[in-house]
Amino acid sequence: MMRILLFLATNLAVVLIASITLSLFGFNGFMAANGVDLDLSQLLVFCAVFGFAGSLFSLFISKWMAKMSTGTQIISQPRTRHEQWLLQTVEQLSREAGIKMPEVGIFPAYEANAFATGWNKNDALVAVSQGLLERFSPDEVKAVLAHEIGHVANGDMVTLALIQGVVNTFVMFFARIIGNFVDKVIFKNEEGQGIAYYVATIFAELVLGILASAIVMWFSRKREFRADEAGARLAGTSAMIGALQRLRAEQGMPVHMPDTLNAFGINGGIKQGFARMFMSHPPLEERIDALRRRG
Repeated sequence: MMRILLFLATNLAVVLIASITLSLFGFNGFMAANGVDLDLSQLLVFCAVFGFAGSLFSLFISKWMAKMSTGTQIISQPRTRHEQWLLQTVEQLSREAGIKMPEVGIFPAYEANAFATGWNKNDALVAVSQGLLERFSPDEVKAVLAHEIGHVANGDMVTLALIQGVVNTFVMFFARIIGNFVDKVIFKNEEGQGIAYYVATIFAELVLGILASAIVMWFSRKREFRADEAGARLAGTSAMIGALQRLRAEQGMPVHMPDTLNAFGINGGIKQGFARMFMSHPPLEERIDALRRRG
């Protein structure tokens, strides 16, 4: 909770500093001189409320959405020795990581993958695909589980949700400034907000939203390295490297996990060229090299 409060306080400071900076540079006066009656402080607060509301709402329903979208079956009472081993392994890893035992589930997918989600580290969900359980060795499965437990223990779901809230705020903020500028300055509309404002705002939100997602994905890739390090600590470096090597060997197989969950899965797929900016995961080769350097 303290981490969340500190992060929110930091974001509030960012909003205030941005507002003050724009005022010092005379942006308010420039807009007013061109017929734009816009209080930037109020606009920033408005955008922050809605920007964070969207990301935090998504965070709070993340477990429910994950279960529904992937068909994850929660293991409440193990029916087989494999499910019993899975529960025992997650319980051991959670205890070593210092977090409460998360819900554990299996989702019906042939590709080898796993994900962790939840609104805080003591109310999380860790799930693995049926394909991963069938084709990976016990040590490799344990390493994958340790990686996901690392995401939970590091608070990655909360961190990325808050980062997304900041991104949402500034996308909404600058999109509305652009909309007002187009409406009042270019189209010379003097009566409220014309159609040009709404068209320009929506277009700006789309463009800025796509560009801003690269920032969120950059943070996601950084957190992925940390989760690998946690997995290596909990399950052993050789086991973590072995699991990543197995994932690399299976690259190219169709991925059926929703994009919203790929950011917290262990296998984020492959992208080339400009699309690499929008990867939620670093290339597996880089992750393996980082663990080898770590020793």
